[in-house]
Amino acid sequence: MKPAQFKYAAPTKLDEALALLAQNADAKPLAGGQSLAPMMNLRLAQPSALVDLNRIAELDGISITPQEIRIAAMTRHRTIETAPELGAAMPILARVAAEIGHLAIRNRGTIGGSLVHADPAAEWPLAAVALDASIVMRSSRGERIVRARKFFVAPMTTAIEPDEILTEVRFPRAGRVAYGFAEMCRRHGDFALAAALSRAIFDASGRLAKVELCIGGAHPVPLLVTGLDSLISHHDADALRDAARMASEAVEPSADIHASADFRRRITVTLAYRALAECLSEAQGAHQHA
Repeated sequence: MKPAQFKYAAPTKLDEALALLAQNADAKPLAGGQSLAPMMNLRLAQPSALVDLNRIAELDGISITPQEIRIAAMTRHRTIETAPELGAAMPILARVAAEIGHLAIRNRGTIGGSLVHADPAAEWPLAAVALDASIVMRSSRGERIVRARKFFVAPMTTAIEPDEILTEVRFPRAGRVAYGFAEMCRRHGDFALAAALSRAIFDASGRLAKVELCIGGAHPVPLLVTGLDSLISHHDADALRDAARMASEAVEPSADIHASADFRRRITVTLAYRALAECLSEAQGAHQHA
């Protein structure tokens, strides 16, 4: 097989990278390389140019305010997993990061690269949709912000344009929140066959105000399950089972060498139940002491 040939650039400023993308419609940004490099090896991606983002300091870092958490696109999974301030402010982010691949992958892979790659089984697309994050993109034309719940279009397909770079992810903070997360993979470090992330949002008086559930891996894109309002006032085991069945009926799983569509649908029930039970256990305690 003839070796792939492409131009390579490693700018140190974001504006330089954006200019390079604007000049070459077939160029690809290179982040951690954990997805793009294997695809290039298999000739599934054959860009004519790579724009390496690893030397752009403004694309790396975490900012925490009372209103939101901003994570720059080139921030490594391992950094998110281990940052103590982030773990205190929104612990579910560290927990999600810890489930990504093996340590070597987490040391190199980036949150922005994972989101743009948009693998249905990846953890960051699931978390972004479940936590109602906003995706910030820049091009030579300016900045654009899209809610994560509108960003994922199809497997491996997002709303980002060829000349845009994902620069930042913004996770809103909502006072008192409880989280639940569950995923299943065949071996440690594998992509999840399916996953579920739930959050319970409490009002100022400590009462449960909102319950949300998102499913990943068993649907073409992360799926936000609707119709869970009844869980606000009634969240015993029967109600959780009904909600988990609702999730399994809503997904449209695919079959591959790792699992059948039917298996993914069946494990969605279990994972949805576990995620909901975990986050609602705090609501149950608050209700008993109200």
